[in-house]
Amino acid sequence: MKNNASLVYNVLLVVGDFLALVAAFVAAYVVRVKIDARPLLEPVAAMAYLKAFLIILPFWIFIFALLGLYNKNIYEKRFAEFGRLLVGSFIGLMFVVFIDFASKNPIFPARLVPIYGFAIGFVLLVLNRNILRFGRHKLFSFKIGLANIVVVGNSAVTTEVVQTLSDPRTGYNVVALVGTKHPADSAIPTYRSFSTFLASRPSGVHGIIQTEMFKDDARNTELLTYAQENHMSYRFVPGNIELFVGNIEVELFRSSMPVIVVRQTALFGWGRIVKRLSDIIMGSILLALASPVMVVVALFIKLTDGNDKIFFRQQRLTRFNKTFTMYKFRTTLSEYTGIDPEEAFPKMGKPELVKLYRDNGDQIPNDPRFSVIGRILRKTSLDELPQLINVVRGDISLVGPRPLIPRELAAYNKRHTILSVKSGLTGLAQILGRRDISFEERRKLDVYYVQNWSLWLDLVILAKTFRSVIGGRGASH
Repeated sequence: MKNNASLVYNVLLVVGDFLALVAAFVAAYVVRVKIDARPLLEPVAAMAYLKAFLIILPFWIFIFALLGLYNKNIYEKRFAEFGRLLVGSFIGLMFVVFIDFASKNPIFPARLVPIYGFAIGFVLLVLNRNILRFGRHKLFSFKIGLANIVVVGNSAVTTEVVQTLSDPRTGYNVVALVGTKHPADSAIPTYRSFSTFLASRPSGVHGIIQTEMFKDDARNTELLTYAQENHMSYRFVPGNIELFVGNIEVELFRSSMPVIVVRQTALFGWGRIVKRLSDIIMGSILLALASPVMVVVALFIKLTDGNDKIFFRQQRLTRFNKTFTMYKFRTTLSEYTGIDPEEAFPKMGKPELVKLYRDNGDQIPNDPRFSVIGRILRKTSLDELPQLINVVRGDISLVGPRPLIPRELAAYNKRHTILSVKSGLTGLAQILGRRDISFEERRKLDVYYVQNWSLWLDLVILAKTFRSVIGGRGASH
């Protein structure tokens, strides 16, 4: 059974974009022709202008479609959508300007009309899509428009898939679990085999997610065939996820045999060169802008604590298991600076805090090791500013996995994947949760970044980092 909710949403996006652009260029005409008293280049009547623009507008919408703005993979990612809307709007503007230039009869009465239309249009397009997204999520919260999914499998990934889809904002609703290892008292109906599930005469199912490849090919074929015959979506989640993410290519081996090539990271070749150049340029600019603030912070630390140690220095890990000295402003009281929590908490007579600290993802509320100015610095992330020196030097990058001390990363089984790129001043963990997610979840985000790097992803992370810092979303680590 096909779920028409996505189709309806796509139609609303197209209609909304169309109306937003019409409203924008009507407003541009009114502002320049009716309000602005300056003389016009051409006396274009309002109806003639509107008719000409309505003829051109479908081509503008077609440009949006070519850029994937009606593709689920784009419109569900706000920053990707924002960037493509900007590019699409600019291309659309160039298109209408070219048509105006090539046309025998002028379309625009003044040069500023398309400029006004572009600016107003972009604002209205973003507003339209945010309103539609909000409405869509609101409907999801009432379980309207959700895609009903059956999850089949017994692998460790199965539980993770179910937990991920338990949030209605994903747009999915797990209606059944098929497998031999699921508890009978599960809140979701469970079945030992897919045949048993089919015997229950299911209805309203829109898709199947398989989380393991069975040894019996007949069972695998049964799932895929049922999905195809009933026009359902079918997805397969591999147990070894790392094998299927990151930079994957299919190439011919010995000119005849197709093979899948899986690289440890997508950051190689020209990507490393571009990333390093951007680190030097952006890092230098940010360091120059931050220098006055750093001087003021250093004076505050000196005056409030009286200790000569303004900076906190620690050996951290970066690409290829290389150690470097990381710089931060000192946020702890001088007697607890430079020592591990296992030593600091017993030193202050609170050894019970060690376990609480580690169990809570290396953080505790109102950590007694921090000074008053230190708490402010961590809350505002100003303690991270000296790491811009590390960025310019090439120790770390602006964006990357969080640099950790060797002991913290030693027991992590995917440490070599994380250490295949430079560590970063900020990263996915900082923008997606900061202090609200566990150590294990932060490392998973680091692995995802390494395997799915792109220049656009870096720009998105930097933009969201700025937003998180301004919003004060938690302390840094």
